[in-house]
Amino acid sequence: MWVIGSRNLAAGLIALLLLAPARAYETDQFTHRLTPISDSTAVLNAKVNAAISRVAERFRWGHDEVKFCYEVYQIVGGRHWVDKLERWAMKSPEVEKISITRRQSIYWGHPPWATRVAFIFGIGATIKVNGVHIGSDKIGHFFSQGLKYYRRFLRSGSESKAAGQSRYTERALFGKLTTGSYSNADLVANYEGHRFYRSLFEDGITGDKPAIVRWEEGRWIVQRPFDWADYVNEYWDEALNINHYDRVLRPRIAERLTEYCDDYRAAPEAYRIDNEAALQRRYAHLGLRDTTDLRLDRLCKSRMAGKAVGDQDP
Repeated sequence: MWVIGSRNLAAGLIALLLLAPARAYETDQFTHRLTPISDSTAVLNAKVNAAISRVAERFRWGHDEVKFCYEVYQIVGGRHWVDKLERWAMKSPEVEKISITRRQSIYWGHPPWATRVAFIFGIGATIKVNGVHIGSDKIGHFFSQGLKYYRRFLRSGSESKAAGQSRYTERALFGKLTTGSYSNADLVANYEGHRFYRSLFEDGITGDKPAIVRWEEGRWIVQRPFDWADYVNEYWDEALNINHYDRVLRPRIAERLTEYCDDYRAAPEAYRIDNEAALQRRYAHLGLRDTTDLRLDRLCKSRMAGKAVGDQDP
């Protein structure tokens, strides 16, 4: 077992050295979930709307939609370890955060070859957007991976085809190899980022809303504000849309999650998805993996049932 684990750790370390900018840490929406935290939708909306307005006012490349996207990305995203808006959110007192140490997290107590990235880089912060607990890393997925998704969509003309590469990155170097987990929530954030870039120019991407900008008399006009609420939902939350863990990490995580059953019993509504059927339809093409067996409603009920059976044994 240790030989296999050592090989996995070595492969993960090599991948981290080469590709860590794509994903530098894990997050944990189970730990301290019941801690009150203010919603940061308004303050994050303001930052994105300021970026879009700035690009529209200064744009000098005509009716070039792809260039417009890249100009927005340069303000809120960027080619570095952590996207600019993500870094700002992690540091700003305007964004309330739940900070978690590795020792407190669901990844504590597992050997380094099982947790990999979490062991090396620690645990990212959790913030609240549109009433949903999300890892701060999802901002980077939204803008950076979302832009890549959007470019693949433009080339293929198919959201399903564009989703294929996003699935591959979660299966390979940006996902299971370096983290031991396949993040369903990352795939959702990537896709919603793609929808954001489309919604800059296309009507009807977010419900019945018009495009965010329009081309008029040789310039871009901002015709409605951006709103994170159009994109963020419960499937961004890794305590609800749980990661799919590899065969080494999964049993360890499942056992660790049962330690949160007291939190679940205290506030079961904090672990509920009210509109899941609609979300399943919306993301059916993304290749999300079924991890409902790791949700606390099932884990904790199974645990209590097992105890009840055990209590009856002679």
